Amino acid sequence: MFNNCLNIPDMSPILDEYFFNSRCIWVNGPVIVGAGPSGLAVAAGLKQQGVPFIILERANCIASLWQNRTYNRLKLHLPKQFCQLPDFPFPRNFPEYPTKYQFINYLESYAKHFEITPHFNETVRSAKFDETFGLWRVKTVSSSGSGSVEYICRWLVVATGENAEKVVPDFEGLQEFEGHVSHASDYKSGENYRGKRVLVVGCGNSGMEVSVDLCNHNAKPSMVVRSSVHVLPREVLGKSTFQLAVLMMKWLPLWLVDKILLILARLILGNVEKYGLKRPPIGPLQLKNSEGKTPVLDIGALQKIRSGDIKVVPGIKRFFQGRVELVNGKNLDIDSVILATGYRSNVPSWLKVS
Repeated sequence: MFNNCLNIPDMSPILDEYFFNSRCIWVNGPVIVGAGPSGLAVAAGLKQQGVPFIILERANCIASLWQNRTYNRLKLHLPKQFCQLPDFPFPRNFPEYPTKYQFINYLESYAKHFEITPHFNETVRSAKFDETFGLWRVKTVSSSGSGSVEYICRWLVVATGENAEKVVPDFEGLQEFEGHVSHASDYKSGENYRGKRVLVVGCGNSGMEVSVDLCNHNAKPSMVVRSSVHVLPREVLGKSTFQLAVLMMKWLPLWLVDKILLILARLILGNVEKYGLKRPPIGPLQLKNSEGKTPVLDIGALQKIRSGDIKVVPGIKRFFQGRVELVNGKNLDIDSVILATGYRSNVPSWLKVS
């Protein structure tokens, strides 16, 4: 019992809540939020050191982004040696750029190898550090209907990534459009878009790949390029552009590596600005560092843009029934809209930092 004569507060109610509430669970180690590649890698490292932990995952599977919210044709953009997790290399028979299905299989094998068993269907609603006791209070709700749980732990690992929630901009008149509208996270293939005029909003890696896939299924995509974008070749003389950049950065300053990459891109891809793909004023690596914008690695989109199979259009002014008005005043008749408008982290919504 605390001695209030010494002006020490009575913490009994808080301790009762911590240790005697049936919905409170003490974790004698870290709580890891997210069972994607990062969460699995952290768990494997802790497992090897004999450190207890739990993983909380809101979905019903590991790597839910890869399993549930990626298109069928997706492959790793980087060579496999840059994407494998610690102490568990990719199978030798995997190609240089594994498919999404191969990557999912690899992650499932990783979890099985290290005996990692996440708590599925548990969504973190809040995580707050109690400075009085030096403990984290992590509150979750179960999608299976088993109620809420509060985990008490000393360490919290946030491994939810940058792509937890899709970004859906509020376009004027979109509700009047009446055609099919979806986010790229719901797109699987262009099979259902054959012969249709599709507006792809966004020119990042997803927008480019979705547009290519639509072409391969005989759809007619128009890709909205609202702002500037860096497009780089995926490989230079048979070597990964990313690998080349990593090697150069060991010896050269960032600005010089950027300049070399842009010269190589111009030699290999030509002048992309004449196709409506204006480059940003700062280099691709510096832009990634300062604003988090990833350069596009070309895997065939430019060829289809040059041939006219993919039409590049400027930003959107507003939607109407069956058409869209662009910022240049032109109107475009369309049947469907795919929003390749990216993702954002959901951490600010539940991590309570004072």
